[in-house]
Amino acid sequence: MSVSQEQFRAALSRWASGVTIVTSRHREEVRGMTVSAFSSVSLDPPLVLVCADRASDTRSVIDRSGVFAVHVLGREQGELSALFADKAREEERFLDLPVEEGATGAPILPGALVALDCRVVARHEAGDHLIYVGHVEAARIGEGEPLLYYRGRYRELR
Repeated sequence: MSVSQEQFRAALSRWASGVTIVTSRHREEVRGMTVSAFSSVSLDPPLVLVCADRASDTRSVIDRSGVFAVHVLGREQGELSALFADKAREEERFLDLPVEEGATGAPILPGALVALDCRVVARHEAGDHLIYVGHVEAARIGEGEPLLYYRGRYRELR
């Protein structure tokens, strides 16, 4: 017997998490998506993981480029998170957004609390998602409070 998708989704909504955007570039194709499934893996070497929906355009770019950047969003970046989460607005995500090129070539978004520029070192299949483990090759660290997500809404620290 297995838990239903609705029950599983409801259970996971009780897990408060930070909000990240993962970006990648392959040649001229630039993509990005909002991701809540992000975690540190190792300090030595510095490794992180992100989970990407198999159907995601960003996932296909990560596969081709072998690089990605993870951006930990600040509390004022809820609109940016919503834009990168909306599949209908995929083509709008980078319009008028001044991105820089990271050490790996991955796009680095402005204003994030943290930007981790990563090279893929492992890829694992897991149900309807793929797990990417990335070696952190560069990090940018800003100041501010994080954007949080809990029970279907953005939250702030109190």
